[in-house]
Amino acid sequence: MIKLKRIYAAAEPSDGYRVLVDRLWPRGVRKFDAKLDGWLRDLAPSTGLRKWFEHDPKKWPEFQMRYRAELNSKTHLLQKLIADAANRDITLVYASREQRYNNVTVLREVIDELLAHKNRA
Repeated sequence: MIKLKRIYAAAEPSDGYRVLVDRLWPRGVRKFDAKLDGWLRDLAPSTGLRKWFEHDPKKWPEFQMRYRAELNSKTHLLQKLIADAANRDITLVYASREQRYNNVTVLREVIDELLAHKNRA
């Protein structure tokens, strides 16, 4: 199972493998307190895409397409994330206040698609 959680919410044992997927470290969070298993800044949207998007819901459809295109060139990182978290829950951690229009929702869809494809093969 892949869960999404804001970094400012308390970590819980049920989170499983916790990985931050943001290009920048979140303000006001100490690394020890974040209780992360990893920080995959290279799976986060590029700086240019992040600045262009600004969590604007009107740009959401275009953001999804652009971010998926970026992820297409990072299949090796996606596969590593899936392998690292094999047989346990994954929690994709993010800093944004926006729960719906952020990169981890797209990333979860992409991972789910890869897992479904893998299971069909």
